[in-house]
Amino acid sequence: MWFLRRMLKIPWTAKKTNEKVLQEAQSKRSLLDKLRKRQATFFGHIMRQEKLENLIITGMMTGRRCRGRQREKLTDGMAKWLGMGSVVAMLQKTKMRQEWRRLIANAMEQGT
Repeated sequence: MWFLRRMLKIPWTAKKTNEKVLQEAQSKRSLLDKLRKRQATFFGHIMRQEKLENLIITGMMTGRRCRGRQREKLTDGMAKWLGMGSVVAMLQKTKMRQEWRRLIANAMEQGT
């Protein structure tokens, strides 16, 4: 963002949001998109295996939850980003590798 502001000659005292600067530069945040894509591909990789990581992510572990507000789960955030209605439907899509890749590619194109 610092570099874009410098190129567009926007002073640091100007009250412009990062989103406005990105719109002026006709650019988008590519780092966040790359991070989400890698997270989604790793998530699909983990869900296709029947190991401990799969049990932890799906919440099938025994035990008690901590007090207070529940933390946002990885699965909920992933379903929201991919535009899936439910987490269960998303978990079923991870079993089919080609459909999962297509779902990730569609989410990347939409830029949500």
